[in-house]
Amino acid sequence: MSDFDVIILGGGPAGLAAAIYAGRALLKAAVIERSVLGGQILLTNEIANYPGAVSEESGYSLMERFEKSAKDFGAAFIYDTIEKLELEGEIKTLYGQNGQYRAKAVILSTGASPRKLGVPGEERFIGKGVSYCATCDGAFFKNKDVFVVGGGDAAVEEAAYLTRFARKVTLIHRRDELRASKQIQERAFGNEKMEFLWDTVVLELCGENLLSGIKVKNVKTGEESLLGSSVEGENIGFFVFVGIEPNNALFADEVNLDELGFVVTDEEMKTRAPGVYAAGDIRKKSLRQVVTAAADGAIAAAAAAKLLEE
Repeated sequence: MSDFDVIILGGGPAGLAAAIYAGRALLKAAVIERSVLGGQILLTNEIANYPGAVSEESGYSLMERFEKSAKDFGAAFIYDTIEKLELEGEIKTLYGQNGQYRAKAVILSTGASPRKLGVPGEERFIGKGVSYCATCDGAFFKNKDVFVVGGGDAAVEEAAYLTRFARKVTLIHRRDELRASKQIQERAFGNEKMEFLWDTVVLELCGENLLSGIKVKNVKTGEESLLGSSVEGENIGFFVFVGIEPNNALFADEVNLDELGFVVTDEEMKTRAPGVYAAGDIRKKSLRQVVTAAADGAIAAAAAAKLLEE
């Protein structure tokens, strides 16, 4: 069993920022991550709105610097899958597949995962045409026709990124205008390889071994149609960017959640459980960006340090 002053569950921007500020406060801190440090931002090919981001900054390069800073301030990094939390009492215990970990304070920064459409065929074609990460899978669709569903910043930015590989990218949106920022929209509308299918929802994904067709419906006219490749018999790509779902399964009964499942905190990132904080995409908030996640993590670590001093 390993003991720490503070355990940070999740190694995304919020968790890494918390580790930096915990280290600055001379706390014995550990970041526990089940897979790869960096979180969802690793899926982003280009970051243009983080203060001080270098030219052609990617999510991966930015998180590399976050990680180095956290290590420089003495944070420990543990790779384990946590299966159970005990957050009551002065000492909190986390039970992982590889060991048990105790701390006086815990910062929950487990983030969120891409939301699925929930249409027939989606699960069947994951990895066979369906993806939730343009950076990960875009190169598999070189010179293919690709379709993207969504209308926010992520959907439009990732659709534009996919034009580097695809023959054509069609953005499917259920409304007649995008939710993405005006700057992102302008770049997308100016991209010759992008097309837009408005007022349209996806009904079903079709194909044999690989995805080859998308059944869609116009919400205004009720007309249904089948989308596919411009080259007969060719498979297509389908990327989903319709929001996120909070990764709260481990502690849903331990803290307050809003109606969507995000953790409710005060301005110091405190949850209802004493000594337990939440930061980043897992928290109820109006803006989910790297800059706000990093701020959450810094505030949570400072609050934890204050608690331990008292």
